[in-house]
Amino acid sequence: MQLLSYIVIGIGIVFMLFGVLGIFQPKKDFYYRVLVACKIDTVGFLTIIIGLAIRHGISFFTGKLFLIVIIMMVLNPLVAHIMVRSAHNSGYAPACDSERDKHETSA
Repeated sequence: MQLLSYIVIGIGIVFMLFGVLGIFQPKKDFYYRVLVACKIDTVGFLTIIIGLAIRHGISFFTGKLFLIVIIMMVLNPLVAHIMVRSAHNSGYAPACDSERDKHETSA
């Protein structure tokens, strides 16, 4: 079980590393970066928590971990929505990457 938990935690860390690299890509706008940050939180965090739950078995500690997961699953989309809506309401426009996007936004 120890080896399985280390593998799952390692997979979670790899997801987080790829997400951090995705945040720092050049020529990406705010909305893309918020999307990537939410994916990091969701996929990487949940995978690491599942690895810790496997490592510790069924215990009081595992119950606390799943309580943290529930709180995270409620607050993560809520906070992301508030940030993006605030940026949109303040007039921050998404960047257009292609000619098709430019025509769609002007129509």
